[in-house]
Amino acid sequence: MELLGSTLAATYAHPRPTPASFLPAISAMASSYRDCFPHCNLTRSLSLPWRPSTYYKAASNSPALDPYCTRSQRVSESTTLPFVSNRTTLFTRYTPDDWYRSNLTNFQESNTSRHNSERLRIDTSRLIQDKYQQTRKTQADSTQNLGERVNDIGFWKSEITHELDAMIGETNELTDIKKKLERALMETEAPLQVARECLFHREKRMGIDLVHDEVETELLMEVDIILCCQERMKLHLDKAIAQLAANRASQHELEKDLSDKQAAYRIDDKCHHLRNTSDGVSYFRGVERVDAMVSVPESWAKLTDDNILRSQSERAASAKLRDDVQNLLVVTANEMWNQFNKVNLAFTSRIAETADAKNKIQIHLAKTLQEIFQTEMTIESIKKAIKDKSAFLKVAQTRLDERTRRPNIELCRDMAQLRLVNEVYEVDDTIQTLQQRLRDAEDTLQSLVHSKATLEHDLAVKANSLYIDQEKCVSMRRSFPSARRLAGFC
Repeated sequence: MELLGSTLAATYAHPRPTPASFLPAISAMASSYRDCFPHCNLTRSLSLPWRPSTYYKAASNSPALDPYCTRSQRVSESTTLPFVSNRTTLFTRYTPDDWYRSNLTNFQESNTSRHNSERLRIDTSRLIQDKYQQTRKTQADSTQNLGERVNDIGFWKSEITHELDAMIGETNELTDIKKKLERALMETEAPLQVARECLFHREKRMGIDLVHDEVETELLMEVDIILCCQERMKLHLDKAIAQLAANRASQHELEKDLSDKQAAYRIDDKCHHLRNTSDGVSYFRGVERVDAMVSVPESWAKLTDDNILRSQSERAASAKLRDDVQNLLVVTANEMWNQFNKVNLAFTSRIAETADAKNKIQIHLAKTLQEIFQTEMTIESIKKAIKDKSAFLKVAQTRLDERTRRPNIELCRDMAQLRLVNEVYEVDDTIQTLQQRLRDAEDTLQSLVHSKATLEHDLAVKANSLYIDQEKCVSMRRSFPSARRLAGFC
């Protein structure tokens, strides 16, 4: 057997020697007469032109039959030909040279036909073997190509599976951080409500205590900080929702590509393991002319590579967003907690100041009450003194009046008269002085009473402020969420 791909030397290039004797096959003789052996015009009688032509017509119709092989055929020939004279028969017969030459021609034609048939048979056998080897090689190449294709699909399938697992994990982590962000955003509502209620309650302060103090400033700042934190959380929440949509879109493309790869892997693996003896092998006429392909290896690999690169890009963006959200939760929790502590410190300081002022007011009120009591006692003593001086004035005036009824010359301006007059003036002046002092004492008492009313009102204002700051505001702020809850942890 010649090796596949070697140069084949045609058999007919080296003709074999002719054997000494042979009997040509009927089929070979028929083939030689029909195709290869040229027509040879033998000499025939000019007087009977229709006799030889009759013979040749019979030979051409049955070239495999030799008209001179048997006696029966000669008898048959003589019976089919019309009767002729002996002289005519002698003139229509061929010469021995023609007979030998005809046999030699037939033998040569048979030998040539046999050689041609042998060459054809050997070349056909070699052609069959070569085509078999070529077909086997072509099938082996196709099987190898299918195996390489299966390996390529398996490689990209593993890459897609790895990337899909990473994308699913990243999506789950982003979903967790999104839920944490939503919890943190919900936790900010309570501190915001507390801060606003504190501001609302502090609007109920009265009088001078309705002041824009440090507590109110810090509360307003706390409201602004919480609102700012909420805005940043909502912005990152929207980004997380959009990123989740992008992740799911990329994941969908990967899953679709993976599904296609798995189907193609099953089909190509089945094709790779198909053999000539496999079940299900059949003819599908015209399938080689069907061109339903939509891609080439470069575009096929590029699509999967683009899907993986897109997924990796989305994963990187998702990881960065997760880090940003985590940092945001820590920063916002610290900001709100620090401001919460500042507000509490301001409340503590303000409550201490208000309590101190209240204590001082209570001390002043006690002193004022004591002074009012003393002033009232003084007024009573002044009134008693005035009352006591009225008796002295009455006596002195009665004496002067009685002395005006002395007769004549007895109406003397003596020392007694002068002293009585002076006594009246002195007592009257003393009464006037005491009455002025009584009015002053009463004015002082009124001032003290006014001061007392002011202190009592101020004391009520301070008590109301202390109640609002200490009982309402500070008690509500005890429910402020912890830093972990503000960071989104349960």
